[in-house]
Amino acid sequence: MRRLRARRWLLLVLAGLALGASPAGASRFWRGDQGGAGHYREVPPADAAANEAGPRYRGEDGPPVQLRLVDRGSHHEVRAGNRLPGPVEVVLRLREGENVTSAPAMPVRTVVPAHAEAVVARLYASDPRHGGSFDVVLEQMPGDPRARPLDYEYRLPFEHPRVRVDQGFGGSFSHADAQNRYAVDFAMPEGTPVLAAREGVVMQVESDHAGTGLDLGRYGGRANYVRILHADGSMALYAHLKADGVLVRVGQRVRQGQRIALSGNTGFSTAPHLHFAVQVNRGMRLESVPFRMFAGPSELRFARDADSDGH
Repeated sequence: MRRLRARRWLLLVLAGLALGASPAGASRFWRGDQGGAGHYREVPPADAAANEAGPRYRGEDGPPVQLRLVDRGSHHEVRAGNRLPGPVEVVLRLREGENVTSAPAMPVRTVVPAHAEAVVARLYASDPRHGGSFDVVLEQMPGDPRARPLDYEYRLPFEHPRVRVDQGFGGSFSHADAQNRYAVDFAMPEGTPVLAAREGVVMQVESDHAGTGLDLGRYGGRANYVRILHADGSMALYAHLKADGVLVRVGQRVRQGQRIALSGNTGFSTAPHLHFAVQVNRGMRLESVPFRMFAGPSELRFARDADSDGH
């Protein structure tokens, strides 16, 4: 019996973060070696703030879900290992194959639970008398598409002597796509403490980016952020944070009102602000959803197209 041979595989994170009309280049790519290790790394900023009190946290290198091939002799198991403290949806596709059969047939879509590894597919030689080869790609998206967000009273994610919204729901500058349609941009000085609007578990963080600008291809995917998973499966996104300004670690449980980061001006942005959105996975794509937010006892009203300057 001839053996199947893995040519290579590619891990593709579709849209962990996309602020503005995301170009194709805003997605992150990792190429995996035969051990499933990632070869992508962000370089920490040289001017990371050292004068702020408290610990700083950065995201882990490599993709949230790592692909691993296990040779069982008669076939290969394609395994997906989720490093995040929350569910991730994955799709496994066969890019190229010679004399190869998949069970189940590709593309295969499944949800990998938090901190778990799942067998996504098994690959066999279609004709065992001959050898074969294959090339697979694993796409991944944070969140469980079965999540149904509940009505919840979110608190303002900062202390509020004054609240200024520079871009609201449906803002034409960068809130026209599904991920950001129901996002709000709060203007605030850089370094303002950012508070958790709702309790949850820190699912992802990024704090290594330092630049800002209006070149969407360069800055569209380079905003620092914290993503917090809620009990109903929805996820809050706090973005454009200060370089080295994340104050919580992945897997940490946070309470409503807890300090989680420092605001900044990173990524596709024109001025210091906090971008806040509640998102859900709608089947390998993130969509923002409407939410209710309170400043003390008063509910805030976010008008559509409330973008004066835009961010």
